[in-house]
Amino acid sequence: MSVQSTEPSGPGRLAGAGTAWSVLLAISLCHMVNDVMQSMLAAIYPLLRTEFSLSYTQIGILSLAFQVTASLLQPAVGMVTDRHPQPRSLSLGMASTFCGVLLLAFAHQYWVLLTGAMLIGIGSAVFHPESSRVARLASGGRFGTAQSLFQLGGNFGQSLGPLLAAFIVVPLGRPAVAWFAVAAALGVALLHQVGHWAEGRRRASTMQPDTTLRLPRNVVIRAIIVLAVLTFTKNIYGAAMTSYFTFFTIEKFGLGPQGAQLMLFLFLLGMAAGVMLGGIVGDRVGPLKVIWFSILGVLPFTLALPHVGLIPTGILSLVIGLILASAFPAIVVFAQELVPGRTGMVAGLFFGFSFGIAGIAAAALGVLADAKGIELVFLLCSALPVLGVLTILLPRQDELAR
Repeated sequence: MSVQSTEPSGPGRLAGAGTAWSVLLAISLCHMVNDVMQSMLAAIYPLLRTEFSLSYTQIGILSLAFQVTASLLQPAVGMVTDRHPQPRSLSLGMASTFCGVLLLAFAHQYWVLLTGAMLIGIGSAVFHPESSRVARLASGGRFGTAQSLFQLGGNFGQSLGPLLAAFIVVPLGRPAVAWFAVAAALGVALLHQVGHWAEGRRRASTMQPDTTLRLPRNVVIRAIIVLAVLTFTKNIYGAAMTSYFTFFTIEKFGLGPQGAQLMLFLFLLGMAAGVMLGGIVGDRVGPLKVIWFSILGVLPFTLALPHVGLIPTGILSLVIGLILASAFPAIVVFAQELVPGRTGMVAGLFFGFSFGIAGIAAAALGVLADAKGIELVFLLCSALPVLGVLTILLPRQDELAR
């Protein structure tokens, strides 16, 4: 991949100078492919539940197998690649996803489904830390916009998964999932080229990354913990939506599988829009303001969701996805500013570990749904955004700029 860049070195570089848009587009497209495969797993849960006679608990364990695999590996991968960047490993991560999708398509036993979910999780663990580093490398100083464009691909992929499941997998059967492995194979080839570009850029750079903390260590640790908690609340709510929202709408409104997938699509579409807006606005007004708006601003809508009818549920799911997702690029950029030079670790923590916690929560919510009903799950999750008040413990933006 040939990309011209004139990015100036040093802290005085201009925002947007040398932005490698073709690389950002490529990494975003591969993020879309990666997350289509991930969302495909959740989107075919109703199909798997019928075919394999699964309980909500077993559905939760499938989520756990994917999320925790990614969680356990991502922070480790991120810390290792901070010291020894491995952009060429990107294609290997997509190859693991490719294998996991094929297992989901042709599994005949529950343990094979679990293995497929774990392979998709491994692919995610390898992909996210290094691709987040590539996105920052290609940003030319537009860190929020680059992070948003990168994440937009992932969120768009997540929103496509339910639609593809509704209109392709449900009518044609589970083996149709194998067709999406073709996209993963193309992703392997594209990521090979992206890795080659990033390796060349890395070798050409003579500057060592600045890892000096701008704030006292205890303040940084407290801020990272607060950001992690905020991310946990967002991801736990998101896990409840992606794993169980289809079942919620089926039970409450009597929708069929396709109608339920369309309702989930509205939520994921809102997330795709929100993640792009969050980064662009964050570059203009600062990530901290976006975090405040997103985490607390979504609370009235989540509280209303369990109590309204079908059409308002669709509208609220779209609005909730948009507001909730706008925080994520802002959180990642804010964390990268807190601990400069640790891009992989930050990506591993906020893409990986936080998703693993969400996976544990998804399994626990499945047990609760089996015992008390799916509506109680959404009633409890509706109050999660109240933890957004912890944002008051974060340092001010001007303190980081010193």
